[in-house]
Amino acid sequence: MNLAIGELSKRTGVKIPTIRYYEQIGILPEPPRSEGNRRLYDETHVQRLGFVRHARELGFDLDAIRELIELAGHPSRPCEKADEIARAHLAKIEDKIARLSALRTEVERMTQCSNEMVENCRVIEVLADHGNCVHETRR
Repeated sequence: MNLAIGELSKRTGVKIPTIRYYEQIGILPEPPRSEGNRRLYDETHVQRLGFVRHARELGFDLDAIRELIELAGHPSRPCEKADEIARAHLAKIEDKIARLSALRTEVERMTQCSNEMVENCRVIEVLADHGNCVHETRR
């Protein structure tokens, strides 16, 4: 199978500039080229790009994906490192959820404003003075 980059993009849902970028940084191996210098992709590229796209959708950064691809290339090795990468990513997700929950609580609190005049508006007051925030994750 020899796919042009446009067909690869359609099959995987990954935009052409992103495919080229992944090639440039070594996440996707450069494909052979035709006599006319067109890239010619095969099923290996489709599978790799699917792996990368799924990992990106789950929020893994490119360094983690690069490590996971390396691990996937050695199926007889133990999967401890892959688990470690996933656990580290999960910890980041849990941290983000905690920060977002704190932000939601703060915005909910600041929108419970019964004043009718902007001069006494809780939203404006809190945004004008960060000291009026009560959430603990001020960053």
